[in-house]
Amino acid sequence: MSTIKVDTYLTRGGASEIAIDKLKGASSAGSMTIVGEGGSTTTNLQQGLAKAFCRASNSASLTNTFNIASGTDNGTGNYTYTFTNNMSTNGSSGTAVGITNGARTAGYSNVQTSQYDTDYHNESGTDTDTGNATNTFGDLA
Repeated sequence: MSTIKVDTYLTRGGASEIAIDKLKGASSAGSMTIVGEGGSTTTNLQQGLAKAFCRASNSASLTNTFNIASGTDNGTGNYTYTFTNNMSTNGSSGTAVGITNGARTAGYSNVQTSQYDTDYHNESGTDTDTGNATNTFGDLA
């Protein structure tokens, strides 16, 4: 097997970009470790990617998604989102943000391998319907 070592790769036009359609990591399960922003630490690329996200209207009607199959409106300020591809454990983490109707706090709860709930409240703690955005991090099943 041959090895090619270079310090800089330039295209004919002088740009230092490489166009590829597949990266293979140096460690197990196809993961790839990259150097972090400060140059002194590394980050696992797979672990740093959101595994699901969605944006929804006030009725849990999905307007933009990745790995979210459906949204359900459970009542004022409470929505359930179901994954297209499940997570490997119930311990996935995520963020829920209300983006309309004065929503001030949001909760990410009832996290399961197949779905999660979000709850939104206004400044006085009253449940409120809101357009929202969520994301999920963890390991896919």
